Amino acid sequence: MKNLSYRSHKNRASLEFYPTPPEATRALLSVEKFVGSIWEPACGDGAISKVLLDAGYDVVSTDLAHREFGQGGINFLRTTKPLAKNIITNPPYGTHGLADVFIRRALLHTQKTGGKVAMLLNWRSICNPKRHHKFIKTPPSAIYAIDRLICWPYGKPTSQSRSIAKQQYCWLVWDGQKKQMPKFWWLSMNDFKHHPTKSDRTLQKS
Repeated sequence: MKNLSYRSHKNRASLEFYPTPPEATRALLSVEKFVGSIWEPACGDGAISKVLLDAGYDVVSTDLAHREFGQGGINFLRTTKPLAKNIITNPPYGTHGLADVFIRRALLHTQKTGGKVAMLLNWRSICNPKRHHKFIKTPPSAIYAIDRLICWPYGKPTSQSRSIAKQQYCWLVWDGQKKQMPKFWWLSMNDFKHHPTKSDRTLQKS
């Protein structure tokens, strides 16, 4: 299997460290429910995992790097056994289709568990003609367009990373073995900027 290491372009953050703003994960949880435990295999500093934990999910957090959160030194692309039923992550994009390999590995794991996969992806990447056959073969069950989100390198805005601010993102969700035309919806990050209160979460689950 190729591309087992997280190789990044020289102009990108080391080990593809682009923390996900919490509103992106809150938005995902507003439209998708996950039954059972969740694995965040590129957890970084816990940006996604902390939101999932706060929402009451049982979360397994791993990463190739050691960032004082979760278990470091775990190369997701070399894993052979799922560590949880579902998988949610902002995968490293890297070079040579690294995110594609991440998706493929995640889907192999959830074939065994019957869980969902949710990946935060660059909007342009899903429109790439080279990926057309991949999405037709294993289409997501849902695509959620995100209006405004910036995943800064290392979580810090810099003038050298202005191009990052122009990125457009979307959540892609694969639901078990269902093969169907995906549903589509829009998510506005302004609706999820605030930290939900306990009463908010109770209403969401009711």
